[in-house]
Amino acid sequence: MGRGKIEVKRIESNTSRQVTFSKRRAGLMKKTHELSVLCDAQIGLIVFSSKGKLTEYCTPQLSMKQMIDRYVQTKGISFPDGNDRTGPAPYNDQMYKELTQMKRQTLNLQLTLQRYKGDDLSSVQFEELRQLEQQLEHSVDKVRARKFQLLHEQLENLKKTESLLEKENQEMYQWLMGSQIQKQAEIDHNQEAMKELRLMEQQPLLNQFPFFGDDIGEQPSSVLQLATMQHPHSYRLQPTHPNLQDHFGATVRT
Repeated sequence: MGRGKIEVKRIESNTSRQVTFSKRRAGLMKKTHELSVLCDAQIGLIVFSSKGKLTEYCTPQLSMKQMIDRYVQTKGISFPDGNDRTGPAPYNDQMYKELTQMKRQTLNLQLTLQRYKGDDLSSVQFEELRQLEQQLEHSVDKVRARKFQLLHEQLENLKKTESLLEKENQEMYQWLMGSQIQKQAEIDHNQEAMKELRLMEQQPLLNQFPFFGDDIGEQPSSVLQLATMQHPHSYRLQPTHPNLQDHFGATVRT
């Protein structure tokens, strides 16, 4: 699946625009170097970012100044220095106007910065001071709003951290209590077992085992009592043939 066609227009997001500029600039520098090496061409490339950062590339055999001088000689133009207006009239007039406009803008920016700092307000009129005050108040409101937003975010983060710590402490407390209860139960069980062993050691050996036909709670107290006891069940020998006695009696009589 091929890549979609990208619409060529200014990117509104500052972050996306800066990222795209960095990527495209690196690709442009790479292609410029490849063109210079493969085709043995003399290339000079100058790039200014939106923030005024300079990036340049020049063929290794030449310097950027030599490349510019060669460009000027080839085009038959010259750059005026200061108020020098010698050279082609149309070009010099345009350059002079641009330089004058840039100087005026620079001076206005410097004056504006001084006013924002509160310096040199003697020549400022009342209306200008009122506008400056409104702008400063608006700027202060923005700064305060941003400050309160950051404080609120930090407070929310602290609350979340506090909740997590409380939960961890509760879980740790429950685990410790469970371990303590289990340990105490084992200790109690061992104590009960030791008590039973001591009681069994204190009782006589004959009292520990019940005899046949006796209840567990009514055991013989001595061997003599055991010998004199009669078994509750006794059996009498019965003759197998009940008529034998009569038979033997009849024989003796005869």
